[in-house]
This record gives sequence, structure tokens and C-alpha cells, in this order.
Amino acid sequence: MISSVKNSPHSVFSDFLVQDLNTELLRFTTAGSVDDGKSTLIGRLLHDSKAVYEDQLASVKKSRINRSTGPVDFSLLTDGLRAEREQGITIDVAYRYFATARRKFIIADTPGHEQYTRNMATGASTADLAVILIDGTKGLLPQTRRHAFIASLLGISNVLAAVNKMDLAEYREDDNVVDRSNRMPWYDGPTLLEHLETVPLPEKDSLQAFRFPVQTVIRPDATFRGFAGRIASGAIHPGDSVVALPSGRKTRVRSIVTYDGELPQASSSMSVTLQLDEEIDLSRGDMLVSPGHLPKVSRKFHAKVVWLHGKSLELGRTYLVKHTARQTKIRALHIRHRVDISTLAEDPATRLEMNEIGSVEFETHVPLFFDPYSSNRTTGSFILIDAATNATVGAGMIQEDVTATEIAGEPENEFAASAVDEIPVAPEERYARHGHFPGVVLLEGRAALAERLERFLFDLGFEVLNLTRPELSGDALDLAIRVARSAGFIVLYSGDSLTGETKHRIALQFDNRFLDIAAAPELRLDKEQAVRHVRAFAQSLKFVDEPPKIQQKVN
Repeated sequence: MISSVKNSPHSVFSDFLVQDLNTELLRFTTAGSVDDGKSTLIGRLLHDSKAVYEDQLASVKKSRINRSTGPVDFSLLTDGLRAEREQGITIDVAYRYFATARRKFIIADTPGHEQYTRNMATGASTADLAVILIDGTKGLLPQTRRHAFIASLLGISNVLAAVNKMDLAEYREDDNVVDRSNRMPWYDGPTLLEHLETVPLPEKDSLQAFRFPVQTVIRPDATFRGFAGRIASGAIHPGDSVVALPSGRKTRVRSIVTYDGELPQASSSMSVTLQLDEEIDLSRGDMLVSPGHLPKVSRKFHAKVVWLHGKSLELGRTYLVKHTARQTKIRALHIRHRVDISTLAEDPATRLEMNEIGSVEFETHVPLFFDPYSSNRTTGSFILIDAATNATVGAGMIQEDVTATEIAGEPENEFAASAVDEIPVAPEERYARHGHFPGVVLLEGRAALAERLERFLFDLGFEVLNLTRPELSGDALDLAIRVARSAGFIVLYSGDSLTGETKHRIALQFDNRFLDIAAAPELRLDKEQAVRHVRAFAQSLKFVDEPPKIQQKVN
């Protein structure tokens, strides 16, 4: 018996894998109002395209729940939760995979109920195409419009309007899903599956510049230090120059490391570990970027927001924002407008209720590194989190950065309407607004290092003040220290040497939140180690609790 290597099982399987990897993948989502038949349509699509296993079909046929008029309730192929089957609605996002000879598909079957709009936004966030279901007997409903608008916000350029439930208008329920119908001579367009197989795939994010949010630092031993994360856009090769944010330090990539070994190149959506030529200070939430095309670095920006929580968005309230791998505090400064879903008109608003969509200006505690959502979905999107409950309350798409002069003015009668007359501002409130307690770092005689640290900590979002003038001594120094502590600043003192008694007095004034770099000989010689110590000290001052509630006067 002569065996052929070309036709061996291993060769055939390898050829199949290569062919499968080279087959185009289309991600699409369903959208529309509740009971428009989204799950039933997807079930029919899977069944008629021979993408349902026999045991799955047998299980659905034996189910005691069947809300269809035929022998099979196709919605059960995607609605797998008990609550979904009992109530006849989709609650969670159901992901299904199938393939044809032309293309591979990942379907996100999303709920239509208004209560679960957040789940629809989740399923649509990675989609290339949206199938908007329209009940042929009801037409466009408010939730249909809302889902279509969310799809446009998420940058889904391909939208397919599918008129469903045509069996209630003297047609069959499977017309033009997979097989072309002879009962619709007036329709000469493609079937649903034909359109999905032939629609041009959208281009990836238009931004080609390199963006690499750092998720963690990997240091298994003293010989290896790498930065792990997922490439948000662009490509990288060993030897390429990169800029580290927020420090602005430039370096080069030494190697690209994965579990399977080193790579000659890595590109968008790949998870890798990068080793750099130089030992620079990077941690979770920092970013490596192309030196020739930097992202926006700002604490203030304008974004389109979908509000997802029962408690409304409140101006001035502190939330948490999760942007790439960085999490920090954030507050809404101004709502430019709220979108009327029925007319798409832009109405004035001072708050956003659940499932409402608006244009909002935000301010974060530390700068974010972002691109417009239209250029990069990863660096242009974020979620808002309630710090008390850890609930996701909103999803945002960044439009642009906003300078301080562009922030909308507050109403003229804001002072009169504040209703907090004669209530003093507590120090804890200042600390909470800054996000950290006050502290002091002694850098006697090291003015250059103090200037560098002031900029470094300021860019990290800390309120910091460098006291370096020689006239700041004695009573003048004590006064400056007291004022800085009351304001909640981190003080860097780089003036003349202080006596032990003065240092002790300063430490007591700052409740022992005190770091004496000058007293550590090893830190006097190693500037980079001193910077790391100061950063760690500043991080330890971060304020994690909400400010105390102020009892307002009632007239």
C-alpha cells in the first residue's frame, strides 16, 4: 500500500485550517423592539442554512414551550435561559456561530425590551452589520428607532432593515431568509443570507497609528520585564520607536513576546508582551503609542452617552470611568443636548434618564489618552461605573477633547440655587475632589528633581506644589505648609536643609503623610529610584471614600 503525503489526513486537516483562517468573518447583531421576532429569524436562518445539529433540533422539538404556529419554535435555538423561554423574550445577548462556503458569521442576538437596552449596546459594540427587525404589522416603534440610533453611534455602517412577520400578511414565515420566494415577484433583492454573504466588510478603524494600552507588567525574574496588553490599532516591529504615556519618554521595542515565542511583527487585536530597550516606569493604564501620531491627552472631553441605569446621570456627581486599561474618577460637567428618539431632535437637558442618549462634557481626575471613536473604537470608548454599587451605568463614545475655555458656562443663578449657604467646605471634601490626601516630600537642595516630579505628579492627576524659594524659611515656611495642607496639595520642598525639629513639626501637620527623600542616602544617588518612591508615596495618598454628606439647610 502506497500512502500519499499530499492526501494524508494531517495534510487535509492542515489545508482545512488554512482555508478556514482565510475565510472572511462577518459579525452582525440583531436589533429592534420586543416581539419583533429577532430570535425566531435567527433560529430560522441557522436551521435553513444547515447550521443546527440534530440533537439541538431534537431538544427544541421536545420542548414543552412552543409559541409558534409550526412544529418548531425557532426562537428556542438562541433563547437558552429558563426565564427567556418562560417569558418568551430575549434577556441576555446570545452569540451563535455558523459558516457557509462564502463566509463565517458570529451573530449577537440581542434583546428588544427597553429594560435590556444595555445588553443590546453590548452585543452591537463589536458588530460590523446590524439587522434591524421591523414587525410588518406594527411598523417602526420607539425601541426600533432607539436601537437604530445606538447602532449609528457605535459606528455600524452597514444596516439591513428586515421586515418580519410577513406570514401575518399572507406570506410564509421563511420567505427570503435563505431561499428566494416565488410569492414575492415584486421583490428582486437578495435573500437575507445572500446579503450577509456578499455585503462588503467594513474597513477596520481608520487610525493606523500604534496604540498599546498596558494591562499589566510581567516580571517573572530579574532578567525579564515586559508590558502585556492588546494592541488597539496599528502594527509594531522590534526596533520601532514608541512613546510612553503619560511620561512622554521615548524608547524602542526590543522584542515582541508571546506564549509561542517571539514574533517579527504584531498588529491590531493581537495580545502580546513588549520588551523595551530602556527601563522606563510603566504600569496598568499607561499606553505605548506611535511617536509621529500621538493621541489626545486630556482630562476634559465631549462624548455621546447611552445612559443604562435607573438612577439618572447627575451633573457634578463622581463616577468611575473605565477607558482601555485605565480606571479613574470622572464627573459630568454639562449636557449639551438629549436626543429625542422619535424625531432625532436635540433637546436641552440637565440630566439623562435610563435608556436616554445625550451629548455630554466630562472631566476626569487624571488625563486619558484617547482618539475619536470614529477613528478608533477601543481608545475612543469608555464605560461609566457607580462607585458605590459597581454597576455599569453608562456607555460613551468620545467625540473630541474639550479645553477649559470651551466648557459651557453654568447658569447665572447657580449660586442662589445652591442652597448650601453658610455651610463651610470640609477638608475631606477637598481631598475627595482632588482624589487624594495632602502629603509632603522633602527634597532639600534638589530643585531640578522637584521640578520634574511636580510635572510628573501633575500629569498623573495629583494636586502638587513645589516650594523651592530660599525665602521660604521659618514662619514663612510654616504658613506656606499650613495653606498647602488646607488646600489638599502634595508639597514638594526643595529649598534649604531643615532641622530635625522642623521636619518633625511638618510630619505632624500632615498626619505623618511624609516622605523624606533627603534622609535616604541610596535615593540621593539614584534619581530613577527616587521617582519611583515618590510615585508610590503619592499613590498611597489616594482618597477612596466618597466625601461625607453635607446636611443642607432647609428654609
